[in-house]
Amino acid sequence: MNPFVSYTNETIITIERHILEEQKYHPEATGILTALLYDIALSGKYIASRTCRAGLMDILGATDNFNIQGEQVMKLDELADDTIYRLNDHTGRLAVMASEEHSDIMPIPEKFESGKYVLLFDPLDGSSNIDYNAPIGTIFAIYRRLSLEGPGTLEDCLQPGKDMVVGGYILYGSSTMLVYSSGNGTHGFTLDPSIGEFLLSHPNIQIPKKPKYYSVNQGYSMYWSEGVNKFTDYLQGKDGQMKSLSLRYIGSLVADFHRTLLSGGIFYYPTDKKDPKRPTGKLRLLYEANPLAFVMKQAGGYASDGHQSILEIMPQQLHQRVPLYIGNRELVEKAEEYIRNFDDKE
Repeated sequence: MNPFVSYTNETIITIERHILEEQKYHPEATGILTALLYDIALSGKYIASRTCRAGLMDILGATDNFNIQGEQVMKLDELADDTIYRLNDHTGRLAVMASEEHSDIMPIPEKFESGKYVLLFDPLDGSSNIDYNAPIGTIFAIYRRLSLEGPGTLEDCLQPGKDMVVGGYILYGSSTMLVYSSGNGTHGFTLDPSIGEFLLSHPNIQIPKKPKYYSVNQGYSMYWSEGVNKFTDYLQGKDGQMKSLSLRYIGSLVADFHRTLLSGGIFYYPTDKKDPKRPTGKLRLLYEANPLAFVMKQAGGYASDGHQSILEIMPQQLHQRVPLYIGNRELVEKAEEYIRNFDDKE
């Protein structure tokens, strides 16, 4: 069955209709989460409209600002970050927000009502690729607040991924896609720019059981542990245990993850000895690893830090970093096995 929606088919489903239908699985739902998700989709439409015109507007290149990670902020980073915040700060649906681009939580302005949800997001993942017209993306996670009333708190943001209500991402590539899960499967929508709507194109995504690709920045292999290098040898079929997988790596997490989700395989970004400032990995637990792990779990896959499920980790810091292994469960578990057998014994 072709997963893409035909325009002549009577079952064309917009993202708004799909979100409303998902709401039926939650009898206690009030519609607030539905509206919040639609606002995130609206953010994606706006960012996509600016991204596809980047070369015609003064939004390419870097600003003079640096984010909490010490990385120079790109102009489109700022646009995406501001867009998501401004479309959600006044709705009364959120208690607090947090962005990869800000050192602290982003409170809801006092003049607006505080809601019962928390939004964490990476406004523009892969922004170092912007000037080269490579795919980039937005990643988001939604939680219920823990505090009972008043302004949202840091503790509201520091929740394990297993408690997530919705996780997803928006990919800005040859087409714009929004993929999300509310705990009832993983579903993908493609933006039709002619009508300005996200249409259901990939219902109930399941990662293929037969893996096809592995995705990693192999240029850093000299800095990896013995276990990670032996696992990479395993993926290349060097030990004779399996047929070699093909290597694919874009260097944009959302794009590499999206290919892994649809084709089968594994994406990993291990710790390395190259950067002593990042002894626990590069990717951010709250803004990148957790929401993608949530999406992958609902698609039949698994995500780990090399020792345990990403979704089980209790965050201690807003910008906590972790190594990430994500994709087909048997491959991720094999990575855990190599790390356990070679690295944990050192």
